[in-house]
Amino acid sequence: MKNKIIKQAYIVNEGKITISDVLIVNDRIEKISSSIDCINADEIDGRGLYLLPGIIDDQVHFRDPGLTHKGSIYTESRAAVSGGITSFMDMPNTIPNTLTQELLEEKYLKASKTSFANYSFFMGINKSNLEEVLKTDNENVCGITDDGLYFNNDEGILANYPEYLDKLFSRSNSLVALHSEDDDIIKNNIIKYQQIYGDNIPFPLHPLIRSEDACLAATKRVIEISKKYNNRLHLFHISTLVEANLFDNELTVDKKRITAEACVHHLWFSDNDYDKQGAKIKWNPAIKTEQDKDGLLTALLDNKLDIIATDHAPHTLVEKNGNYFNALSGGPLVQHALVVMLELYHLGKISLEKVVEKMSHNVAEIYTIKERGFIREGYYADLVLVDLKNEWQVNSKNTFYKCKWSPFENQVFKSKVLKTFVNGNLVYDNGIFNEISTGKRLRFSKIR
Repeated sequence: MKNKIIKQAYIVNEGKITISDVLIVNDRIEKISSSIDCINADEIDGRGLYLLPGIIDDQVHFRDPGLTHKGSIYTESRAAVSGGITSFMDMPNTIPNTLTQELLEEKYLKASKTSFANYSFFMGINKSNLEEVLKTDNENVCGITDDGLYFNNDEGILANYPEYLDKLFSRSNSLVALHSEDDDIIKNNIIKYQQIYGDNIPFPLHPLIRSEDACLAATKRVIEISKKYNNRLHLFHISTLVEANLFDNELTVDKKRITAEACVHHLWFSDNDYDKQGAKIKWNPAIKTEQDKDGLLTALLDNKLDIIATDHAPHTLVEKNGNYFNALSGGPLVQHALVVMLELYHLGKISLEKVVEKMSHNVAEIYTIKERGFIREGYYADLVLVDLKNEWQVNSKNTFYKCKWSPFENQVFKSKVLKTFVNGNLVYDNGIFNEISTGKRLRFSKIR
């Protein structure tokens, strides 16, 4: 691999913006200085552009194996690097579900051959595999989760089984990441609206079915049990302001035992968008009110919420069609997550430094990822070069997801990802992909 110098870019890193050169030697950042000369290096002009640490997405559903008609590690990691995401952590709700260490390692093997980005895979948990889960290697696996899985006989999620949660937290030394909604409240809401509308429940009622009460009840329950054991708990996709206010901001993120995230769709859309978007913005947990949307952003700025993720979960357009019960929940997001947050920057709602903190630095800190998430000498050269003054419009031709649609179609963004580097390799260059290089397996500190 030839050495590279990124010249005179605005570097956004660790709460500051400075103009510097960055020398990449092999897969690492060799030097950061106001001026660097290196005869045997390719020069990349960064003048007027912004260099960010690569985005780390801790919640994706890349659908591989078993659901590759929706997406695969190859197609979705390709879309991810085009959006500046250089590392991802994938969920276990593939076919088969990732419920054994053997199946987990099979996913790592496939990613080593096909992923454009760096990768990790969560170990899945259900009612019958606790002993298998407790074998999880904290240095080589990002954590344990139930996200996307049914816990017991095709029903429920782990947040609804407090006795089992108690058992897990009392024995696990891994990071446990959970989806928290109360199943009983959701079921009762479904019955209520089905009596009125039958199977044709209007999509704007989705946030009243998967309601604030359902989210709050489950999240409070999980937090209470976790605190008994001082366990390392991470809450996925917080969708309501009342939940966000459950978390404290007194400790720095590396000292917190309980952390939480917001997702880009909950920060961009609100219930005002259901009439236009319908099933395309049907997610679980649901997109809720304008007050919730604004409150989540405030909670991020106040450090009650710690990171921003995508919950990228592609379905085909056919699978998103039909009535309320037939249209599947989830949608593709990795290509557009960063530019969404940069659009909020342009709107004066968040700083560039805070975007980087929530999408790179804090993800590395929460998961104790080794030598990634920051622009530092000696760290892996996972970098993204963006132009904040390069307007473009999302359409099906410039969308790289295998499902070939986006909830942001026709949206005009002011910022554009120009180049993405993974381990020093230029994997994405303004629409052109390097099909040869692959990412690396993420490594973690053992103590969580």
